[in-house]
Amino acid sequence: MSDLKTKPTDKNVEDYLRKVENPTKREDSFKILELMRDITKEEPIMWGDSIIGFGSYHYKYESGREGDWFVTGFAPPKQNLTLYIMSGFEKYEDLLKQLGKYKTGKSCLYINKLKDVDIIVLREIVSQSIEFVKKGEISY
Repeated sequence: MSDLKTKPTDKNVEDYLRKVENPTKREDSFKILELMRDITKEEPIMWGDSIIGFGSYHYKYESGREGDWFVTGFAPPKQNLTLYIMSGFEKYEDLLKQLGKYKTGKSCLYINKLKDVDIIVLREIVSQSIEFVKKGEISY
């Protein structure tokens, strides 16, 4: 069984974000950083080279594979801002209708820029997801 490649590092989160080339994405990343810091009451940690995570939890699949992962986080890759909503999206149908312009993956919320979404709704989705993760209601 292989180890998870994405692990916490000691890289500086704000140094990483200052290097984001696109000025709008850089500014939005700092806003998301503060939003998640405020909601989680945790300090951000770089996971691997490009993910900023907050908090952590231990998971174990039915297969026996287990590890640690962040409770919530985000990444500012070249395409869309990626927010990690570890509880998945089934529980947020009504909130997603109010969010604005976005796309989703299994546990990823993709937004182009913060102006495209309702920040209050985004905050509620992140807050609820954290609560679900803490209760063990996560999407594998």
